[in-house]
Amino acid sequence: MRVLVIGSGGREHALAWKIAQSPLLTKLFIAPGNAGTQAVAENVVLDITDHKAVTDFCKLMAIDFVVVGPDAQVVAGLGDDVRAAGINCFCPSKAAGQLEGSKGFTKQLCDEMDIPTAAYGRFDTEAAALAYLYTQKAPIVVKADGLAAGKGVTVAMSIEEAEEAVIDCFAGSFGAAGASVVIEEFMEGEEVSLFVLCDGKDILPLTTAQDHKRAFDGDTGPNTGGMGAYSPAPVMTQDIYDEVLERIIWPTVRGLASRRTPYQGVLYAGLMLTPDGPKLVEYNARFGDPETQVLMMRMESDLLPLLLATATGTLAGHRVHWKDQFALTVIMATNGYPGAYGKGSEIKGAEELDSETLHVFHAGTRRDAGRLVAAGGRVLNVTALGDTAEEAHRRAYAGVDQIVWPEGFCRRDIGWREIRRSAT
Repeated sequence: MRVLVIGSGGREHALAWKIAQSPLLTKLFIAPGNAGTQAVAENVVLDITDHKAVTDFCKLMAIDFVVVGPDAQVVAGLGDDVRAAGINCFCPSKAAGQLEGSKGFTKQLCDEMDIPTAAYGRFDTEAAALAYLYTQKAPIVVKADGLAAGKGVTVAMSIEEAEEAVIDCFAGSFGAAGASVVIEEFMEGEEVSLFVLCDGKDILPLTTAQDHKRAFDGDTGPNTGGMGAYSPAPVMTQDIYDEVLERIIWPTVRGLASRRTPYQGVLYAGLMLTPDGPKLVEYNARFGDPETQVLMMRMESDLLPLLLATATGTLAGHRVHWKDQFALTVIMATNGYPGAYGKGSEIKGAEELDSETLHVFHAGTRRDAGRLVAAGGRVLNVTALGDTAEEAHRRAYAGVDQIVWPEGFCRRDIGWREIRRSAT
């Protein structure tokens, strides 16, 4: 198969790295890719927001299968346009992709299918949002309705903080994503993610992971796209897992199918394990970043046929196998992220780190006269395997400490919840 991966981040590097191992593959392209993806695929200079340019490239290069990584391309309907050109594509439809593109859409589906989630209100004007807010108590959660690169969520510990978040959204801090706002009750509990392949009618649950959204140690600082993750997340027991499938995943699949917008792709369910049981925090309509990095390190099965079966409605009968180990990834980001940050600083030592238990996935990197330099906010994903979460943690940070990049930073406590649990 000749395959094109769409995207340029750590998620896409991890997907390309895993797809490159498939015996079904004959040629792998990635558009646009980054400095790290060059090792496993041919980088292509292509405007992925120009869907005709993408389909023209696919026809020119006889691409058999396209794998779409980023949320923006899912929500923009790239998958629909690729399929309309007669090419198989791993990407939900634009209609089904509203699960991620609009938090209000997902909340309405939850109401319709009786899926447990936080109580909420959705508002199109600042005045209406503030009027509702003033009837609530803190802590409370304010979310930009649309895509905001993981940064459009404020967990407000006071009504004043929530008021500021609402005003920021309608003032344009998140562009069109903040044109509508969802205000939710604050849910107490531990957050965990479950990834499930769905071909429109059948599902194949993959595995669990736990992300770390806050920028700094101790889960402090602003929300980010994710500063690290580990998999599996044993806090999701078998009983909880079964309940999530029965009360959240299957109703979602059936609800979208009943609307004649069947979901074909990966369902990434963000869940809160509350005293009242698991509740849906949000859906993403693509693989997580940085969760994909730990999933791909643990996956023993060939990824490519699983993605193809999902895209072609033939998932029934497929199985997936995992290493009986933990994987943990640490994000190295440019100083200033998730706010303003510089570009072009040199990174040394990252490309010498590669073994059976350690791999560095690239995100915001590029080549500059042979040097590896930072080109984004989240830049490197140092990912390790271990028999325990503590061992994976130790190996990942040993890798981090060999990278010379004064202009970068990372959290030093990724995996802390599981490490603390396993120590008791």
